[in-house]
Amino acid sequence: MVHRHLNHDRYTLAALDDVIGRGQRRDWAQLRSAALRDRELMEKILRIAEAHAQDAYAQRYHFWRQYAEWRLQKPPAEL
Repeated sequence: MVHRHLNHDRYTLAALDDVIGRGQRRDWAQLRSAALRDRELMEKILRIAEAHAQDAYAQRYHFWRQYAEWRLQKPPAEL
């Protein structure tokens, strides 16, 4: 995904916020694949999503928060 204000391909907090907020299905699939391989990335996703928890209309962030919480609760063998 081409970010509006970033010039790299790393999943920094700003990039994660951009992918969650503006990304399309393909971008989300890439993020999910990367997060399943990297627990630290899943924790970053949770951190970004929790920052939007008070906004009832931030449906994308609510989805990712619930997904990250669920994946982080599972033992590593089940990931």
